[in-house]
Amino acid sequence: MTTATRTYKIDKSHSEAIFMVRHLVTKVRGRFTDFEGAIEYNEAAPEQSTVNFTIKTASVDTAEADRDKHLRSADFFDVENHPDMTFRSKRITKRGAETFDVVGDLTIRGVTKEVVLDATYEGRGRDPWGGERVSFSADTKIDRREFGLVWNAALETGGVLVSNEIRIHIEVQAVRAT
Repeated sequence: MTTATRTYKIDKSHSEAIFMVRHLVTKVRGRFTDFEGAIEYNEAAPEQSTVNFTIKTASVDTAEADRDKHLRSADFFDVENHPDMTFRSKRITKRGAETFDVVGDLTIRGVTKEVVLDATYEGRGRDPWGGERVSFSADTKIDRREFGLVWNAALETGGVLVSNEIRIHIEVQAVRAT
C-alpha cells in the first residue's frame, strides 16, 4: 500500500457525469460530455485526499436537441454567463473499507453550496501502456432551486413539469500524472 499522496488526472474517455430528474411522469437521464479534474489520492490515508472537478455546462446531453438547447439557456444553466460547474472537496470521511463521505463545495450558476458525495473506491490497477489508474464512483442528490435553477411549468393535473430533486452519479477513472 502506498503512503504518499499522488495526483491522478480524470480520464474523460473512461468517466461519466450523469444526472436524473423526474419530468412529467417519468425520469429523464442526461450527462455532461466535457469535464476535467484531478484527485490528490492518499491510499493509506484517504482522509488526506482531495477532489477537484469542472464540468462545461454547454456539454449537457439528454439525447433531445430542443431540451438540451433549453437547458443551456438562461432558464437553466445559462451557459453564456456560467460556462462551468465545479466541485471542490473540503474534507473526506471514511465510512467503511472502501466508502467515503466527500464533503465539498458545488458551484452551479455562480451559486455555491456544500454537498456530500457518497463515494466508493472501485480499485486501482495498471493499464496496458503502463499507466497507474484508480477508479471511484459517487452519488448525491441536490435541490436544483438552491442553485438558481428555478424554471418550471405548472401542470393542469397539479404538480410541476420538472422535479426539484436532481440525482447525480459520477464514475471516474483517473490516471496517475507523471
